[in-house]
Amino acid sequence: MQEAKSLKKVLPKYTVLVVSISSPLLLGVYRDALLVETIESSEKTSDVLLKLLMEIFQKYDAKHLLYVSGPGSYMAIKLTYITLRSLEITKGITFDACDAFSLNNNNPIKAMGKLYFIKENNTIITKKIDEAVEQRFELPSMLSEVTILNDNKPMYILPAV
Repeated sequence: MQEAKSLKKVLPKYTVLVVSISSPLLLGVYRDALLVETIESSEKTSDVLLKLLMEIFQKYDAKHLLYVSGPGSYMAIKLTYITLRSLEITKGITFDACDAFSLNNNNPIKAMGKLYFIKENNTIITKKIDEAVEQRFELPSMLSEVTILNDNKPMYILPAV
């Protein structure tokens, strides 16, 4: 019994980071907080997220998930939250939320029309930008580069219309 307890301590910890707020959908598998696999899909989050997560769970013993809770595509945020919450309830896999701005070098994030979400002094606001801003999110090489939020609920910030 004592050997089994000490054996568990040396097993790697796997975490999956889900970035579903823009296309392409990105999933990163982290072993002991270091990126070991990247999965990218241009399919709709609703069509592919659960399938990709199930494939990851067959390959890795992931017990923790992390997702971008916003701002970004409200539908993708809702769908991702519901999927992860369901996995938490049915399989005991915990999840946390992270800040989208920590995955795009603090660049503006598309809201609607010419409105973009901007992070200024730790406050998220909307601002009109006439020129289109490239929406590029990247998986960091280490999870220590990601800002984990205190709450894993979706971040719904509605721009003024």
